[in-house]
Order: sequence, then structure tokens, then C-alpha cells
Amino acid sequence: MKITPNLLASFVNGEVEGDGEIEISGFSKIEEAKKGHITFIANPQYAHFINTTEASVVLVSKDFKPEGEYQATLLRVADPYSALAELLTAFENVKPKKVGIEQPCFISDGINIPEDAYIGAFSYIGKNVKLGNGVKIYPQVYIGDDVVLGDNTILRPGVKVYEGCKIGKRCILHGGVVIGGDGFGFAPKDGKYEKIPQIGIVIIEDDVEIGANTTIDRATFGCTKIGRGTKLDNLIQVAHNVELGEDNVIAAQTGIAGSTKIGNSNRIGGQVGFAGHIKVGDYNEIGAQSGIPSGIGDKKRIIGYPAIEYRDFFRREIYLRQLGEIVKDFNKNKSN
Repeated sequence: MKITPNLLASFVNGEVEGDGEIEISGFSKIEEAKKGHITFIANPQYAHFINTTEASVVLVSKDFKPEGEYQATLLRVADPYSALAELLTAFENVKPKKVGIEQPCFISDGINIPEDAYIGAFSYIGKNVKLGNGVKIYPQVYIGDDVVLGDNTILRPGVKVYEGCKIGKRCILHGGVVIGGDGFGFAPKDGKYEKIPQIGIVIIEDDVEIGANTTIDRATFGCTKIGRGTKLDNLIQVAHNVELGEDNVIAAQTGIAGSTKIGNSNRIGGQVGFAGHIKVGDYNEIGAQSGIPSGIGDKKRIIGYPAIEYRDFFRREIYLRQLGEIVKDFNKNKSN
């Protein structure tokens, strides 16, 4: 099938400005695009590339006003970034899907393997595992006893899911993710530390994506829970009995200590540290490298350690930069 701007416009509710029948062969960044490629401008700082890009088609907002001469066909949409996501998803969905069971792998007796499932070589599937339709289990994945995987969930190479954990529908777990490792629980005794057995599980709801090498610990008892639609970046640590709500996005290297509860629709920058046993509300924005030692309400914008409101943080930074001059003036006035 020939992919053209006119065809894509009907898919993303866009308007074509230029040649609507030019053939599209792939996607590229605007500064690297070649003839036949489609790209996008969502950030105004990239607008000048419209004059030099070799892309055949550029996704732009409906109010985008190019300056100077340009050759590309414009595909005007309400939100270029969202439209790009829709198009990339559509292209991904038409790729051939892996099915079947590769060898060697180990599958316990009595496991029902759906016809459209894929199980890659060197994978291990334990006893009483339940696999949903369309699951994709890539090579070298470990799935412990009594695990549940929902429909169309994807486990990329090297994922480890310990016994009893439950993962919902349409989840994506990237390489090296560990679900259900023991929580960090030790009791001091006679100058040493005695391990506290971790007998809970992890529950991951539908439409969650978890980045490479992120770890989510099982609960001491009960469950560690990741809410529907939440997206976790690479190298995140979620400790035992943590509860994350729905539609949170959390950037890389964030650490969440045990029994902390985080609400819905929070946006959390990289390397943020949460103390244990605290509660965070909904719709907060937390800047990178912030330290959160105590609870937070709703709809806050905070940064720093300990984290404070954005405006207070930057006002303090301005004052600190002026501190040398302030001290100099103070000493001068004092001597007079």
C-alpha cells in the first residue's frame, strides 16, 4: 500500500498543504531526514529546520507559520507530537508479529499456550502460569510459578518475573526488568541483621510500561502495586509495599522507598528520591534530583532538597548568587 500525506491526513484528522500524493517511506529527525521521509516540528526551536530539511513531509501544528522558502509538504494537525505517536503506533502495528515457541525453552506441564503467543528461546515458564492471548515472551525470560500475564503483554529479553506476581493487559516490560524480587527487609538482632521473609506479590495493572533494568520489589505481605497507565523509565527502584496510582510518568534513576503511596497523574523527573512511608497526592510536578522527605498534597510544582515550590527554589538561587555582593555591602556599611 502506498503511504501518502493524504492517507495520513485522514488517519490523524490533518490538513495537507502541498503535494498530497508524494510517497512516504519512513520517519526521521528533521535535521537528518531524506527524501521520502516524514518528520515533525513540535518545539519552536526546531522551526528553522523547515528551510533546510530534505524531508518530503513535515507534521506541524495548524497555526505553524513557516518563514522563508521550504520544499516539504506540510501536514497540519492539532498536536504534531500526538499525531506522530499515532502514526508510529500504526506503522508498528502492521509489522509482522512473532508467534510460536522457539527451542530450546522450558514450559511446565499443563500450561495453556495461546495460538497467537510467542515464546523465545531459552525462556522458562513455571508451574500454574496463566498466559493471555497475544503475549510475547522474548528470549531468556524467566516466569516463576503462579504468575499471570494479561492479553497482549510483551516481555522483552532478560525480564524476570518472580512467583505469584500479576501483570495486566497490554503491558511492556523492557530488557532486564525484575518484578517481585525480595524487598529490602532486615531486622537488627544481636548486632547483626536478620532477613524478614517477603511473602507478598507485585500487581501491575493494564497499560503499564517499564523501562530497562527497573526493579519492583514484592511486598513483605500484601502487594506492591503499579496503577493502570503508569510509565516507568529505565533504572528505577520501587521498594516493597509501594503503591503507585494511575497515569504517573517517572523518569530514570528515581528511587521510591518502602510503603510510600503516590497518587495519580504525577510527573516525576530523573533521580528523584522518595523517603519511605509517605503519601504523595495527584497531579504534582517534581523536578529532577529532588528529595522528598515528607508527604505532598495535590498539584504542587516542587524541586530541590528538601523539595520546595519551584518559585521559592529559583528565588532562593537568585539570592544565593547575590550573597557575595550583599555581604560586601553590609561590611562596607558596617565599617562606615
